[in-house]
Amino acid sequence: MRQYVFKAKELTKSYNGVKALNNVTLNLEVGKIYGLIGENGAGKSTLMRIIAGHSFHTSGSIELFGHTTEKDIQKARKRLGCMIEYPSISLNMTAKENMKLHRIMRGIPNEEIEGELLDFVGLTNTNKKMAKDFSLGMKQRLGIAMALIGNPEFLILDEPINGLDPIGVVEIRKLLIKLCEERQMTILISSHNLPELYQTATDYIIIHKGEIKQTLTLSELEECCKHHILIKCDEPEKLVSIFETELNTTNYKVMPDKAIKLFDYLDEKELVAKAILENKIVFTNFSSEGDTLEDYFISIVGGKENV
Repeated sequence: MRQYVFKAKELTKSYNGVKALNNVTLNLEVGKIYGLIGENGAGKSTLMRIIAGHSFHTSGSIELFGHTTEKDIQKARKRLGCMIEYPSISLNMTAKENMKLHRIMRGIPNEEIEGELLDFVGLTNTNKKMAKDFSLGMKQRLGIAMALIGNPEFLILDEPINGLDPIGVVEIRKLLIKLCEERQMTILISSHNLPELYQTATDYIIIHKGEIKQTLTLSELEECCKHHILIKCDEPEKLVSIFETELNTTNYKVMPDKAIKLFDYLDEKELVAKAILENKIVFTNFSSEGDTLEDYFISIVGGKENV
C-alpha cells in the first residue's frame, strides 16, 4: 500500500487576482526524491511555501502526513525540514552559532546534532568565520544543515545547489540520495540545473504558469527521452517484421500513430535504411530523435517562447 507525505487537491493560490497556483492536484509518496521543474514564476516556491505553512492557499485542500485539519497539519509540520528561496542565516554568526540558534528555536535538546550536521555538509572547519564571509555555496550548505535539524521525514529544498562548484554539486547530490535511501526521507527539490536534477530525482513534476503539466517517474522520463530512430512509413506491420527477421532486433516500439521507434542501430542507420528500401517500403520520416531533460521540459510547456 502506498504511503503519502503530502496530497493536494484542486489547490489554488491567488495574489491580487493573479493565480500563482491554479487547480493543482498532486500526491507525494514516502521515500522518493521529487524534482520540481519550472521556469521562474511558474509556482515552484509558492507550492513549497504552502506545504511549509509560510503561505496559505486560496482554495482547494491539502493533506500532510495523513492530516487534513489546519490544527493537525500545523503540528505535522514539525516533521518537515525546509530551505525555501534563501537560507535563513544570521550573517553575524558562525555556522555553529547558526545551528545552535535553530536547534534551540525548534526545541531540540541534542547539542551533538550541530557538529554532526555541519560535518555532514562539509562545514566542519569554518571555526569562527562569520556567515557573512561565506561563499554562496557555503551558505547553501549551511541552509541544508539547518533544514536537517530535527531529522525531518520530509525535506523541502528550493534551489539547494545554487552557487555550488561542481564538486559541491556532486556532494549535495550524494547527500540527498543517501538521506532518501537510508532514512526513507521524502525530498522535494527545485533546481534550474536540469542535468543535475536528472541524476538526483526519482520522480519529476513539471509546473508551468501555476499548473502541473506532467508528473512522471525516472523510468518514464528515460523512456520519453531515450534516443532512437523514428520511422514513419506506409506499412508499419511489414517494417517491424523486417526488424525481427533481417535486423534481428525486437528493441522497438510502435506508437499510437503507427510511427516506430527503433532503439538499436543508432550508429548504423544506413543498414536500417537499406533494409527498408530493399523491401520497397515507402517511408515519410527517418530521423534520429531523443531529448535531454531540458528539451523534454521545453516540449511539454509548449516551446522555447514559453520558457
